[in-house]
Amino acid sequence: MMGKLAKRGIYACALPMPAPSDPQKDEWIKTIKNSIGMPSEDIFLVGHSLGVPTILHYLETLKKSQKIGGAVLVSGPAFEIKRPGYAKVNKFLNRPFDFKHIKNVCRNFIIIHGDNDILVPFSHAEHLSKNLSGELVSVSGGGHLSGHNGCYKLPQLLKSLEKIL
Repeated sequence: MMGKLAKRGIYACALPMPAPSDPQKDEWIKTIKNSIGMPSEDIFLVGHSLGVPTILHYLETLKKSQKIGGAVLVSGPAFEIKRPGYAKVNKFLNRPFDFKHIKNVCRNFIIIHGDNDILVPFSHAEHLSKNLSGELVSVSGGGHLSGHNGCYKLPQLLKSLEKIL
């Protein structure tokens, strides 16, 4: 994705999140804050899986006057998952998001989700789409939209970014 964006003159980077095997919400939010510096409407965020609630929490930290151009949220949980093995994920989801504030600081959202994701049910994508007034893109048979599920290309992501840039 970064290569395709670079060919269009768009700088993109993937942030290495600290301790991915033991993710800490505050550390991940700090990583985004430090990487972005001063928020602007020229900045667009893309998050996958646990990166989605991290982006939403980051947006909650912005002042009303600060704006981000948009966000594409891929295969992300929106609320606690009541199944064994989700304790680390649920630490990022232990309270409802302030969707009103999030929409004030970032007006463009596209949510991409596999229609058969067994890790994060499709209802999470529907919840985000509804509460963020964002377009919902369903990927038929996409699973969790990761390499672990055989998803190495996601043309819907580039198309979504082009739409909000």
